[in-house]
Order: sequence, then C-alpha cells, then structure tokens
Amino acid sequence: MSSEFDIIRRYFTRTAPQAVLGIGDDAALIDVTPGTELAVSTDTLVCDRHFFAATDPYRLGHKSLAVNLSDMAAMGAKPRWALLALTLPQQLVKHNETWLQQFSAGFFALADKHQVELIGGDTTAGPLNIGIQILGEIAKGKALRRSGAKNGDDIWVSGMLGNAALALNHELGKITLQPDEIDQCLPALLTPEPRIELGQRLIALAHSAIDISDGLLADLGHILENSGKSAVIQLESIPCSAVLKKRLPQSQALHCLLAGGDDYELCFTAPAAHREAVAGLSTELGIPLTRIGEIAAGEGLIVTDAHGKTLTLETTGYDHFTTRN
Repeated sequence: MSSEFDIIRRYFTRTAPQAVLGIGDDAALIDVTPGTELAVSTDTLVCDRHFFAATDPYRLGHKSLAVNLSDMAAMGAKPRWALLALTLPQQLVKHNETWLQQFSAGFFALADKHQVELIGGDTTAGPLNIGIQILGEIAKGKALRRSGAKNGDDIWVSGMLGNAALALNHELGKITLQPDEIDQCLPALLTPEPRIELGQRLIALAHSAIDISDGLLADLGHILENSGKSAVIQLESIPCSAVLKKRLPQSQALHCLLAGGDDYELCFTAPAAHREAVAGLSTELGIPLTRIGEIAAGEGLIVTDAHGKTLTLETTGYDHFTTRN
C-alpha cells in the first residue's frame, strides 16, 4: 500500500513555475503580482453528500477544481494556485490506485486549461473527502462583489440552469430520464465548466456577481441581502434545457430550475445601459447570457409567471447541513 508521501510524489507533485516554492516544503511561497489583491476561496466535497462513491474519478477530479474556479469567476479573478487536502479510504489506496491516477488526471486537465498550479495540501486516511483552496489575483479595487447591485440593474444568468439537479434527481430515483436525456444532463452535474473568462470580462460591465452553486433563488438572494435590494424575476425568462422545460411546471422540475444547485453558472447584475455590451459579450464568448429580471429598492425576491402573477414557492436552495443525496 502506498504511503502518504508516495501518493503525493506519484500523483500530485508537479513543477509550479508561477510560485516561488511549490510542493515539498512546510509551506508554499507565492509572489503576488504588484497592483493586485489575492482572492481566496475553499470548498469541501464529501462522499455521499456532494458526490456518489461510484462517481467516475476523472470527472470527480475535474469537478473538485471546477467548483473552486467558479468562485474565482464570480469575483472576476484570475485563478493562479490551488492547495488540495485529500482524505482517502485505506481500502481505496490499497486496492484501487487507478482511482488516484484518474482523479489526478481530471484535476490537472482542468488546472492546465486555466493555468492553475497545485502548490501544496495534505493527504490522510479516512472517509473520502476532497478539500481544495484556490488563490487568484484581481486588480486592486476591481473585484466583483455580492454587495454592488443597484436599483434598475438588469439581472442576468449565464448558460442554462437546472440540468445538474435534474440529473441528480434521476440518479436518486426521484424522476426518470430517457437515455438521451440523461446524456444531455449528466455533463452539467459531473463536469461543469467554470466561467473564468466571462467573470473577468464582466468587471467592466457588472455591478455585482455570484456563482450559482446552491440554486438561483438562494444565490441571487445573497446578492439582494448583501446589496440591501429586492428583485423581480420572470420564470419564463430563466434559461433551461428542453429536457427540463417539458417537465415544467411540475414541482420537481421547478425545484431543479430554481433551487437545485450545482449549476456553477454566473448570476450578475448590470445597468440597463450595458445590455448591448452584454449581448455582444455573449456572442463573442459563445456563452448564452439571459436577462431574467430587475433589481429594485426594498427587500425580498419575487418570481412571476408568464402572466405577471406572483408565484408562491416553497423551495429555497441547497443547504449543506439539511440536504442529502
């Protein structure tokens, strides 16, 4: 059975030329670019709460980093370095080192795509648990925050929402998708694509932003709370796949769209004067950007149907202490 240091050396030790000192000492050393601030975030993925034990390890390696990169995207930051804390069951290490090969391959494929260096972390034995800390850079004073929404701002979302939650509900046996439908939805759950370039380009256009990890209602709600604003969004405007749309307005599908989580798209607010620029950015990057509502004074979030009627919703969003797979 491999030791802790064997695992680090064989699967996770790589050169880190952007760092002063990478893996191999008591701490890494980094030299921050002059005129920038550090953006720092961390996420933990726990087996049987955030992913299934049988999840393909390559895809799990990708997603583990992707959820952290999504936080950088929401701030408009350039991701630079990552640290990985990996807790591994002894049986997995003893009998299935292919898992480590595939996990690290998925992790580094996405890291290389975004020029992120792994500069440290920890490995230990125990129930499967993946913790990643991400560090990025943003020009001083330019970070997108949750607190910047202004009255009259348009509310936008990137991509499509709800497919990841729809795939998860299929895996849990709560709904049944056809084979072609699950093929369309599973990539959103297993290999989300963080909107790094979009986030950086929004610095000049948006007043506030957040990544949609716990569901649209919950995460837009964070913008409203931090900005001291209210909002009205239109259900019919929220972008979703044909697979999900044909199941609306069934309650399970509605929950997936509004509160299912795991979307890792960006929700942002921008002044109406920037509509044309946002539309142009959508075309340039090849990412759908959809206007779904408007920021206003006051408190609360209202969702209306196609006839302008306010919907009564019991769903809120993912809660790491109450929601289970």
